[in-house]
Amino acid sequence: MNETIVPQLFAPEGGWKVRIIDLAGAEVDEDDVVEVVSGFPTLMQATEFARRYVRDSLERCRAPGAKGQSVIDLWRAFGEDAYVVDAGEGAWRAQADLEAFAATRARGEDRNWRALDPRGESADDDDDDDSGFDDIDEGENDEEFT
Repeated sequence: MNETIVPQLFAPEGGWKVRIIDLAGAEVDEDDVVEVVSGFPTLMQATEFARRYVRDSLERCRAPGAKGQSVIDLWRAFGEDAYVVDAGEGAWRAQADLEAFAATRARGEDRNWRALDPRGESADDDDDDDSGFDDIDEGENDEEFT
């Protein structure tokens, strides 16, 4: 059996973990870890949580009128990255979707990482911005960049 498949079939003890990194530092290292969210029962859930978390972070960094690379640059300067710990070489990384995320404004579930958070409602208590994923006027900047 392929060794990269085995870890993905079963959650490690305590569940899968997602590491959240503050990108505001000049160089990202272990000191930039904002938090580690643990307890995801499946790799799929942990991956989708990380993906939505990054998408929400990118949207929070999107300046009015910003598109494409400028949105990515703002996210790299002020945003937060997330990835599944110990998921192997084939694990999802933000870099794979950044251009698509920057091209099209996220809506609804694309940003709702809270729905997948194994901490439940306690995750909302830790977030000082109650606006959630509907805090941006969806009418502006809906064009896709080329």
